[in-house]
Amino acid sequence: MISRYGTYEFMKAQPGMHSGSPASRYYRANDPQWHWLEERDDPEVSAFLEAANDQQAAWFAPLAPLEEALYQSHLTRRELAVTSLKTTLDHFTFWNETGAEDDYPRWWRHPNSQSEQNECFFDVCARAAEHDFYDMGDMALSPDEQWLAWTEDTQGDERFSLWLKALPSGTPVQLLSDIGAGLCWAEDQTATTATLLFTRFDATQRPDSVWRLPLSLVAPDASTEPELVLREEDTEFWLGIGKTRSRDWLLLESGSKDTSEIHLLPARSPAETPRCIQQRQAGVEYSIDHRPGSFYRLHNQTGAHFQLDYLPEAQLGHSQPDWKALIAHRQNITLEGVDAFAWGLMLAERDHAQAQVYLRRLVFDARHSCTLDEHLTLPEQPCSQMLDDAPHFDSQVLRLREESFTQPPSWFALDLASGERTLLKRVPVYGSLQPEQLTSRRLWATSNDGEQVPVSVVMRADLADQPLPTLLYGYGAYGEALDPWFSIARLELLERGAAFAVAHVRGGGERGEPWYLNGKMVHKENSFNDFLAAREALVEQGVSDAQRIAAYGASAGGLLIGTCINRAPEKFCAALLDVPFLDVLRTMQNPELPLTTAEYSEWGNPEDAEVAERIRGYSPIDNIKAQAYPALWIEGSWFDTRVSYWEPAKFYAQIAQQQQAAAPVLMRTDMSSGHGGASGRFKAWRDTARQDAFILWALGLSPE
Repeated sequence: MISRYGTYEFMKAQPGMHSGSPASRYYRANDPQWHWLEERDDPEVSAFLEAANDQQAAWFAPLAPLEEALYQSHLTRRELAVTSLKTTLDHFTFWNETGAEDDYPRWWRHPNSQSEQNECFFDVCARAAEHDFYDMGDMALSPDEQWLAWTEDTQGDERFSLWLKALPSGTPVQLLSDIGAGLCWAEDQTATTATLLFTRFDATQRPDSVWRLPLSLVAPDASTEPELVLREEDTEFWLGIGKTRSRDWLLLESGSKDTSEIHLLPARSPAETPRCIQQRQAGVEYSIDHRPGSFYRLHNQTGAHFQLDYLPEAQLGHSQPDWKALIAHRQNITLEGVDAFAWGLMLAERDHAQAQVYLRRLVFDARHSCTLDEHLTLPEQPCSQMLDDAPHFDSQVLRLREESFTQPPSWFALDLASGERTLLKRVPVYGSLQPEQLTSRRLWATSNDGEQVPVSVVMRADLADQPLPTLLYGYGAYGEALDPWFSIARLELLERGAAFAVAHVRGGGERGEPWYLNGKMVHKENSFNDFLAAREALVEQGVSDAQRIAAYGASAGGLLIGTCINRAPEKFCAALLDVPFLDVLRTMQNPELPLTTAEYSEWGNPEDAEVAERIRGYSPIDNIKAQAYPALWIEGSWFDTRVSYWEPAKFYAQIAQQQQAAAPVLMRTDMSSGHGGASGRFKAWRDTARQDAFILWALGLSPE
């Protein structure tokens, strides 16, 4: 049978629920929504998932040689033995090295005065070898750089344990378990004591509290009881910890999806009571940075695009602090980030018209008068340029990271005094398809309400004059911006004649805060309309072959794709949904699940009947119907605490029942990982090769 789905004999199944599928064997007439799959301890749940895995493996068997070819080609394209850039701190210089056959790095250091005296102080490979799954949460060096604290997850459920060791070769000691990932040292270290701060979860795995752990550096053990620093009672808020680059202040950051509140602790006196710098106000987001003498507040209190204020440090704690505006709210530019240094500030600004971020410097004189420099030069547009690791508060040489859809990541040293840029490192690309053989462009799609939606496309330059099979990617939630990024794995698709496109739909942050606000809550429909408009624009402007467009979305992007294939399945030859958020209404009705209460400000609280009806109108699981769906590849993870394994499982089961086309409906559940997928780079690359084999088959680009 020859169709737009492919040429394989195993496509000859009849429409409807196939007798050999797990959906037919495990169907329960009294539970048509498959809610029984939520019972993790029911043996039939794991049996169902394994049966679906077996079905997927059997279907995929003819594509296994293509997967292997993609995987091997992927390995030959990239540098497998990787050495990171070196970072010089006060006493030591640090870097990591990953061996050509290793999944994880080894960390090294040498004294700043003796560059030949290299010490391997942390072997992540050795630690990971003891577990089927391993994820490093955070690493934190003590102020004197002689102690290392880290968190690790050995199951995939994002519950971490805390470890400590003396550098370089002390015995690791486990201090705590079942905590959050993040760590922060205070600046009160002595020869014998120090303080660590960390977060803990509530029953729904919400980081609801910050704790202080006094440490004995003479004989550290697990007997010391942590002390509560701050607890967040509002279930829509999460707590996080950080420290200013000045190293003067610890930041205890409490935030929901649209509201912030920050408490400060003197870094050298972490036992003091935290001081709230600004009480929360619904809908007001802000962040804080510090230079001796002044605090800086980036906020949206006066407008959605944010403005920057400063406050003399002496006014901290005043009942009515006198914040002064440095950069007022602007209509066409969002002020996205501020980094403080001794000499001034580095600003990240997003131009709405170009959907592009620029960096610029704000320099102060002794009287706090400021001068705003021009934007730093970009090598091309669109391009991602960001400030990389810059630990020294008084540094006059910054490290920049740049990449685009056609150029791999490059790191430059920018000398602020001379303006000179020095290339430090560029990720090498091996193989027959090189970056200079690619071309990218930005086109604009007209959505149903007339809004212009940016769409980015990358392809082989020699194929740019013809409609190509296309993989269309989207996310569209939480204000996340899909700024340009290079992918070596993507080269496998491009070399075989595919185009890769990104729909920058509303709900993301590509065109500033309003772009996000106009794609959430009551405006969520814009995300779906924008994605379908992007698909149409690709066809109308001659970029894409209308019969060979596949959609891809992960996590909240799975919601985007799931809704679009429910509404317009004929627009896509296939869709790949990776750990997809699909059972939106039921999940948001269960506040005992991780993330639910924190998501109310993103999707709405369905206790309100009007909100529930709105969510029901797009929730993918609630809108499945008997129709001809495209070929579907659905992936879930057993230990996923962000999107429970049963969401993709229930979606798969119900579509398998309703499928009215011969296209396959397939699901694969990773029984040993969480939301982030496989641990270890080689397994992750193997998973990518498997997905890409399916995509190439669906686009008609696989060998017959």
